[in-house]
Amino acid sequence: MKIVALFPEYVEGEENQILNTKKAIGLKPFLEDKGHELVILTDGEADLDKHLADMDIVISAPFYPAYMTKERLEKAPNLKLAITAGVGSDHVDLKAASENNVGVVEVTGSNTVSVAEHAVMDLLILLRNYEEGHRQSVEGEWNLSKVGNDAHELQNKTIGIFGFGRIGQLVAERLAPFNVTIQHYDPINQKDNEHSKFVDFETLVSTSDAITIHAPLTPDTDTLFNNDVLSKMKEGSYLVNTARGKIVDTEALVKQLESKHIQGYAGDVWYPQPAPADHPWRNMPRNAMTVHYSGMTLEAQQRIEEGTKDILNRFFNNEPFQDKDVIVDGGQITSASYNAK
Repeated sequence: MKIVALFPEYVEGEENQILNTKKAIGLKPFLEDKGHELVILTDGEADLDKHLADMDIVISAPFYPAYMTKERLEKAPNLKLAITAGVGSDHVDLKAASENNVGVVEVTGSNTVSVAEHAVMDLLILLRNYEEGHRQSVEGEWNLSKVGNDAHELQNKTIGIFGFGRIGQLVAERLAPFNVTIQHYDPINQKDNEHSKFVDFETLVSTSDAITIHAPLTPDTDTLFNNDVLSKMKEGSYLVNTARGKIVDTEALVKQLESKHIQGYAGDVWYPQPAPADHPWRNMPRNAMTVHYSGMTLEAQQRIEEGTKDILNRFFNNEPFQDKDVIVDGGQITSASYNAK
């Protein structure tokens, strides 16, 4: 079989990284030993179209996705499986995949801890006004009033979690020792747990001092945080997004930050990815953005390698995938997360 993979480019000297074009999470010897061909794209997504006609499996990471659109899926008659080397398969047109009988699977749980830790870090960075303090240290300033004017403690704040799956629950668990009030909204998980109380979406938006997003990108969450929703957030509140960039309306966010209705925004997800150099989020006020790496800790990369190989072994041996990993199977979108309203 022909397997096509898109991974971040290898950088000389960065030898710990295994999710790149050189090491490719160990797939080259793994696949060649089984008699399969592995093609690692060397010119990013631009190379993808050259292989649509005869590839059997496509693999990419959400940090550096191969966008499998309806048009591409229809030009890939041999394609049987799209594997996400990580979590989050919104770069695949799931409806078109189901219509073309292409399975979609991901390595569920591989980077949940890493992303949850990153979200907690982002909340602390925003509330403590770390970006301004760090800027002053780099640029030779010492203006304590300017940094202290917008610095807050995390304790006693109300933190809203949008999306209360594996990552959202881990975030709540890690925030609990900070003596905060935690509330969540999730169309699937509408129950309280020991750390968080379920509230409706309107309550989450209007009463949270900070909101952190942990939902998949679906037709229902696409630009859900538009100007109307952002304007209903508390004056001076904060927003963190380590889920998918397109859940937040790009221009509306810039507008709300410029007006200071939203005090700060942090995260590592963009649309599109990789983000162009002139993306407006790179230079908007009071942002603590990074490139998409929250789920790329070395520990997460190891779990991604193990999970991807497990998926491939199951496919080659005609064995069922683990239920938790399946997004599209048998011509249907089977994941509850991607079917939620």
